[in-house]
Amino acid sequence: MSRTKQIDEFLGRAGWGGKPRVRIAGDASNRRYDRVQGAGTETAILMDASIEQGEEVRPFIDIARYLAHCGLSSPQILAADQDQGLLLLEDLGDDVFARILEKRPGLETELYAAAVDVLVHLHGNQPPDLPDLDAETGAEMSALVFDWYPPTDSVPANARADFLAMFTDLLRPLDLAPRVLIQRDYHAENLIWLPERVGVARVGLLDFQDAMRGHPAYDLVSILHDARRDVSQNTQTLMIEHFVRCSELDPTEFDYAYKCLSLQRNLRILGVFARLSLVHGKPNYIDLIPRVWSHVTGMLDEPGLEDLRALLLDVLPTPSPEFLSTLKDRCGKHPLPS
Repeated sequence: MSRTKQIDEFLGRAGWGGKPRVRIAGDASNRRYDRVQGAGTETAILMDASIEQGEEVRPFIDIARYLAHCGLSSPQILAADQDQGLLLLEDLGDDVFARILEKRPGLETELYAAAVDVLVHLHGNQPPDLPDLDAETGAEMSALVFDWYPPTDSVPANARADFLAMFTDLLRPLDLAPRVLIQRDYHAENLIWLPERVGVARVGLLDFQDAMRGHPAYDLVSILHDARRDVSQNTQTLMIEHFVRCSELDPTEFDYAYKCLSLQRNLRILGVFARLSLVHGKPNYIDLIPRVWSHVTGMLDEPGLEDLRALLLDVLPTPSPEFLSTLKDRCGKHPLPS
């Protein structure tokens, strides 16, 4: 049966058969999203997460229900077919933080404070049983940068192993912190402003199916050291202070964790964005690399990271216009290793 027919039958069973659909912006995965027009102004979102494309919907369902149980605004699941990778979701609207702030930058502090309040509230709940982003896992995830970002023939044979040993040691103190649910893609493109709701429910949550258990600083890094938009330094400072105060965390320990996790996350993103272009033919992600690089180098200037800085800057090319052009020239021409 064709995918189109599977979707038509799924929507029919859900009571939305024959309704007009419009493709909406997706994410970095192989998932696709349509807005389905119902009766009057009623709409819903179709998530097409084909198993043949390496996707599944069960993690989304599980985390959405957990977040809703915590009193947060994850989309209500209207219908599901896990075997075929199809979901019909509540439509939270188009008021994405990033789009609002393009038109009304003066709202940055208000919106980010609401997003930080969501994290404080979420971290007060016992996380579900999920994989743990511990030191070894975090270092291995970051090492993706060696696999895709620099030219293959420019990476010394021992560089990846040396990085793993060094970075695992730097991350290990973070394993002593209490674990919370980390959504991992908590940023301005994945948050919807719902001002008609109350308290932490005013922030709609979209992209959380890759959630893990991890350090409380992780999602704060995700939203403040955003790969897609620049957050003002004043807002960053205020939000970190607000989060540390409300979470009753030790400022010095948190500062160390925040900087380590910024490195961990943004090194991985460099590798992911390069792979999305080289393998999956998505060159638009190359344009985001300079901002991610600035997050990395900003953290490498911290005292105590001299050896790591020397290793990384010896291997990873500065994202000059010329280098980024070579990445785009190879767009879609690099198959995944068999």
